[in-house]
Amino acid sequence: MHVETFATQLREVAARKPGALAYRTPSRAWTFDEVDAASDRVASGLRSLGIGPGGRVAALSKHTAECAVLALGAIKVGAVCMPVNWRLAAAEVEFIVNHGGARFLMTDAAFLPTVRAASLPSVQTVVATDAAPGLSAFSAWSAAFAPLHEWHAPQSGDTGLQLYSSGTTGLPKGVELSHANLACLRAGFRDLWRFEGERSVMINALPAFHIAGIGLALLTLAAGGVSVLQPDFDPQGIIAGIGRHRVTHVFLVPAMILALLRTPGVAQGDYTSLELIAYGASPISEPVLVEALRVFKCGFLQVYGLTETTGAITHLPPEDHAPGGPKAHLLRAAGRANAGVELRIVEPGTNRPLPEGEVGEVWIRSAQNMRGYWNDPGATAAAFPEGRADGTGWFRSGDAGYLRDGYVYIHDRIKDMIISGGENIYPAEVENVLMRHAAVADVAVIGVPDETWGEAVKACIVLRPGTAAAAQEIIDFARERIARYKCPKSVDFLAALPRNPSGKLLKYQLRKPYWIGRDRRVN
Repeated sequence: MHVETFATQLREVAARKPGALAYRTPSRAWTFDEVDAASDRVASGLRSLGIGPGGRVAALSKHTAECAVLALGAIKVGAVCMPVNWRLAAAEVEFIVNHGGARFLMTDAAFLPTVRAASLPSVQTVVATDAAPGLSAFSAWSAAFAPLHEWHAPQSGDTGLQLYSSGTTGLPKGVELSHANLACLRAGFRDLWRFEGERSVMINALPAFHIAGIGLALLTLAAGGVSVLQPDFDPQGIIAGIGRHRVTHVFLVPAMILALLRTPGVAQGDYTSLELIAYGASPISEPVLVEALRVFKCGFLQVYGLTETTGAITHLPPEDHAPGGPKAHLLRAAGRANAGVELRIVEPGTNRPLPEGEVGEVWIRSAQNMRGYWNDPGATAAAFPEGRADGTGWFRSGDAGYLRDGYVYIHDRIKDMIISGGENIYPAEVENVLMRHAAVADVAVIGVPDETWGEAVKACIVLRPGTAAAAQEIIDFARERIARYKCPKSVDFLAALPRNPSGKLLKYQLRKPYWIGRDRRVN
């Protein structure tokens, strides 16, 4: 049975318009036939290393085009690409690469110190996307191989991409997304985003280790459109790039939208080509959204989803973005379920379905639900509490919300996860680090409102008797041990943390004063 993959769809587009522009990066332009041929050579190189069906390859890179080429080459031999968060510390990268058992690693020269500080026994070959002492360049390495013409024929349920998402314990979990999952992503992109071939141009400054970053880079290929890829988010570069490249589509997290609005000259930008700004991944305030609608004067599409659901499973379309009118209340909604997606609100603890308007945990049933967590059957079973006899199962999102008139409203978090600037931050991981400080007796990490990032990390600390510590000392201690974006932005020192009689920490009591009068919305 023929299974559609990103590789087969690229081949079809490349055959139809081989010399057409596919990717534009700061250093070069890629045509569709060049992306296809490069990934054929990568596939051949991977096969020469004995990497085939089920094997893992990793990418630690800001260069999304090269990440896409590696992912496509992996698909052609039945292997799986694992984009790794380049913001992580060496020990965190080490855990992910070893957990996945990656045998091939592509890195940027800037991250070579991280790679060299990590122990990576499974990795046989390391190449660099750019000039790096002692390493072959990715392009030169792959160019040494003849193109691979006999591809592996996958099953629809085989894993096509593996992204890492931490759980509440803070330990990363490998989210396996199948080719069938990714096919759903392509359908939603066509129907909701209206990204239509060569006339559509996407500007993408999202990291490849996010489902939106690598997903959009592959989706534009399959659709036959153009991606303008930026390795870093530069507000002035985005504003100028929209006009220069006649960009039609953009995906931004709310912190990016706010940064654009605060950039001098934003109101004078050329947005006449812009058709759609899609946004999601973290909380957004209504004033920011209303200002963005006024400045950019294009359609807005809100999406809500998780890595485990292969990205977006709901949408709030442009026609529902109407501040000041009868639909103004919908700006607080995360939208309606996408085609083929079912939503259920259940009572936490009992899993009893709740009626419309009552807040509970959001459960999702869809063909987009992940295949599972790599080598973690316990976590997979916990994510699908009613099993998967139907082939998909009800996935528990960990988000609290309610349904009204077909729209889902995300009310709060069931879990204590903090979303800051589109990044998931797990308090337990930060707390475990801070508890290593000699002066810390007890600690709770919470998310507090932040106009730029949606939420910011705050540490609430009880000091050991007879000790002292300054807030900056605590922040610096964390920065030496974990990725900077996970570290506290502020510290409160308390006499004691609130706990119930059984000793359970009552984090909602710590959060409540900071959220009074605010509508905490999570995308």
